Parts: sequence; C-alpha cells; structure tokens
Amino acid sequence: MRQALIRFIPLLAVMCLALGLPAAAQEPKEEPIKQIKLTEAQVKSFISAQPDLASVATKLQEAGDNIDAGLQAELDAIAKKHGLGSFSELDDVAANISIVMAGLDSKSGEFTEPVEALKKELADVTADASIPDADKKQLIEELNDAINTTPRLEHLENVELVKAHRAEIERALQ
Repeated sequence: MRQALIRFIPLLAVMCLALGLPAAAQEPKEEPIKQIKLTEAQVKSFISAQPDLASVATKLQEAGDNIDAGLQAELDAIAKKHGLGSFSELDDVAANISIVMAGLDSKSGEFTEPVEALKKELADVTADASIPDADKKQLIEELNDAINTTPRLEHLENVELVKAHRAEIERALQ
C-alpha cells in the first residue's frame, strides 16, 4: 500500500494545483469535501477539462485563496465548456475522484479506504526501525494529521466508475 500512497501523492498535488484545492500537506480545508455520487458524464467532463485547467494553473497558483471575478468567470466557463454547471461542480467532481484514486492500489487496482491505507502506513512506519527517529516522528505526525482529515468514501459506487476511467484520468493529469 505504501507504493500506492507514494504514487498518488504527485497525482493529488497536480489535481490540487490544477483546481486550486489545498494539498494534503497544507492546512486542512475548513469545510469537509462535498461527497457526491459521480456520473459517467462528470468523470468524462473532468478528464476533458484538464488541458484547459492546465492553461490557467499559473493564474490559480498566483491567486491563491483570492480568486477574482475574472478568473472565477474563466473557471466557470471551462466547467461549462465541458458540460458541468460551474467550477464548483468541477471542484466537487475532482475531490471525489481524488478520494477514490487515493485508495486504489497501483498494482492490483483494488480499492482500500484511504483512511485504512493511512492507518496501515502509520503502523508500518511505527514498526520500521530503519527510519531515523526525527524522520519517523515527522512521518507519524503527518500520517496522524492525514488520518484525522481524510474523509471516508460515502458513495462506494464511485469506485467502479473511477476504476473504469483510471488510465484516462492518470493520462489527463500528466
């Protein structure tokens, strides 16, 4: 599972950068992720929107939490161009895809709740005598923070839908 988590971190970082979401290593969002039941159309819209989102990634990064009306209009236009109602909907779709992707094993493709995967990783790190104490302490803190802020998947049907489009999602986020 460690390999799956390590593989997913860059993917999540790209998704967060492209969509202006806070990365897991940053302070947690004040509001929990709005979990939704994904549709095939939403997943395909998310995938098709990636090139357009990549073109505004620099603007998003520069704006930080202060997205002005012009940039918001541009983001909403991208979402609408790809069949979604607003950037807020695209943001929700991205967050729900990321929850599933975080739980997919890179080799088997099997889904494990991200919280359970993090708990296993915490146990592995705690038991690993080869990790220097200072590094181990930091990893344990980070994993505990992640465990406390990672939501459980509310819509299990999202797993099969994301798995069906996994390769496309990964390609789109490269």
